[in-house]
Amino acid sequence: MSDGAALAGPDGALRCPWALSTEDYVSYHDEEWGRPVHGDDALFERISLEAFQSGLSWITILRRRPGFRTAFAGFRIAKVAAFTDEDRERLLADPGIIRNRAKIDATVANARVLADWAEGELDEFIWSHAPDPAARPAPKTLVDVPAVTPESTALSKALKKRGLRFVGPTTAYALMQACGLVNDHLEACVSRTDQPAR
Repeated sequence: MSDGAALAGPDGALRCPWALSTEDYVSYHDEEWGRPVHGDDALFERISLEAFQSGLSWITILRRRPGFRTAFAGFRIAKVAAFTDEDRERLLADPGIIRNRAKIDATVANARVLADWAEGELDEFIWSHAPDPAARPAPKTLVDVPAVTPESTALSKALKKRGLRFVGPTTAYALMQACGLVNDHLEACVSRTDQPAR
């Protein structure tokens, strides 16, 4: 694993090495990560969870995702935008999520911003920042996978300009990876070749 190359999983198939540390990661890697995500509420959920992940490991968020979905009304933008001070206190006391006041406040504030957008606008806005796949060679090892790109920096700036919070360039790039705007599965990874068209 030291060179960051694809490794054989329990079934013998090669995968990105980060995917093999837990069973939760294997299924997330195989079934979700890097596959195209569309829909305003679905993308709002990913923006929110990536923000909560900041400073933590993704497995911490992944294992709490059911709790997050319950606490934040399924990440339906209209419902979260209507959260009250009582909801805020409920969230700050909820052991099923990460009880970070700044991140909770940012999630509700972001929902209020997005509630004023037209239907489909968030989806179109985020996907407009996807780079040309032909211009991105497949990474051979984890060393070839960036943490920030010009596109993620542009997406971060554009989201902040529209009033969203906790969307720095690194968080924006993690969003792009998770939602299929870029395909950062390693060249030899079994999941790279079975990606659906975006």
